[in-house]
Amino acid sequence: MKISLANVDRGRKRLTVAPQFAGPCEDIPDTLGGAVPEELGQTVLIDGARNAPMLVISTGKGGDFDPERMRRVGGVVARWIRQWKRGRVGVDLRAEEAFRTPEVVGALCEGLHLGSYVFDRHRGKGKPAPEPDVELWVSRPSEAQRRAVRRAALVSQAANLSREWGHEPPNVINPATLAARARTLARKTGLKCTVLDEKRAAALKMGALLAVGQGSATPSRLIVLEHRGTTKGKPVVLVGKAITFDTGGYSLKSGEAMTGMKYDKCGGMQIIGVMQALAALKYKRPVVGIIAAAENMISAKSYRPDDIIRTMAGKTVQIVSADAEGRLVLCDALTYAQKKYQPRCIIDVATLTGGVVIALGRQAAGIFCEDGKLRDSLVESGRRTFERLWPLPVWDDYFPSIKGEDSDLKNSGGRDAHATVGAIFLKQFVDKKIPWAHIDIAGVSDLDKDGPYCPKGATGFGVRLLVDWLERL
Repeated sequence: MKISLANVDRGRKRLTVAPQFAGPCEDIPDTLGGAVPEELGQTVLIDGARNAPMLVISTGKGGDFDPERMRRVGGVVARWIRQWKRGRVGVDLRAEEAFRTPEVVGALCEGLHLGSYVFDRHRGKGKPAPEPDVELWVSRPSEAQRRAVRRAALVSQAANLSREWGHEPPNVINPATLAARARTLARKTGLKCTVLDEKRAAALKMGALLAVGQGSATPSRLIVLEHRGTTKGKPVVLVGKAITFDTGGYSLKSGEAMTGMKYDKCGGMQIIGVMQALAALKYKRPVVGIIAAAENMISAKSYRPDDIIRTMAGKTVQIVSADAEGRLVLCDALTYAQKKYQPRCIIDVATLTGGVVIALGRQAAGIFCEDGKLRDSLVESGRRTFERLWPLPVWDDYFPSIKGEDSDLKNSGGRDAHATVGAIFLKQFVDKKIPWAHIDIAGVSDLDKDGPYCPKGATGFGVRLLVDWLERL
């Protein structure tokens, strides 16, 4: 989708969109009786002259306006563009000053880009539809507005990349093919890519990462993407879980629960999306993205309950559940991050537990962080991007549930405080002097039905949040 700013309508045959606050409005044609629909996203279509219809979209009740409203309006417009198959669309933002702030214009563009995404690469295709040309009518476009439009495009494209790779089936993306894709992306964007295969991982004693993938025909990989930036200093390290398919191993999932387990790689896909965005935005500070990739399968070589494995940190872990595999691949990635990069701080993103879905549903991700400044800044970026985070405890009181008997640790502590216990396990592998946050996106990584600007499937949740946080760091 091409989005540009313009003073006035320069074409006649287009779908014109007019966002409005709910309530009486003199600018709306008489055919509507001088009123617009009240509910956010509700629409009324007006047939116009010269094949130029007008679509009126409500921005919701009340005068308080926030960017998320316009993000959702953008999603509505994107759906209408697909329905009408229009090559040219104008969005009239001149009626309200609140519509024209750079923040709101950027949010509208995000909604347009995110709402236009469709995963159709494996369908039989006819002739592709032309890329829509969308004009935002703002009167005297400012440089701040233009920057907002450009930034929204780059960040949304990165989020859509995360969605695209998250959607891919497990016979297309496995640890090896994911590593190959990451290398190709790095060459295109100027990132540095390093891939640790099973031999290098074994030499580094990554027993946990290797154990999870040892039952698969495709061994585990640790994928490292580096954005060097233009300033020196300790890097921020982002770590993502990428289980390309999770059967549960010998703690086998039910058939119903196994459907959709291709999305267990979404934490890693979000980190890849963030790294692409940073390269495109020419972000100045150094950032490292580490993706722990494995496929949790069943075979004669698979790890089992009651196995005791040794991690890169030297700690031993008794396997209680082969389906608690995400924390195993992450613990070695966290250890590698600290030994290799001496990071300024670490943030990991993972579809870690069903417990966070029970706690927070599909409306927010859980954040586990004892550093108040880091936690609050991430929560604020979640508010700004509407990729919301909710703090949950990570107190040492929960540790006894994973204290080992014949080992240092157990990889599962049962059902109680499931999400927190997963975070407590990871906490054992992070130096207390390093600020660290764990974000559990199990409830928000994918949707089972279409959202306001996200179609069913992988959401890319976390890409916009982390880019916003890094820009505000």
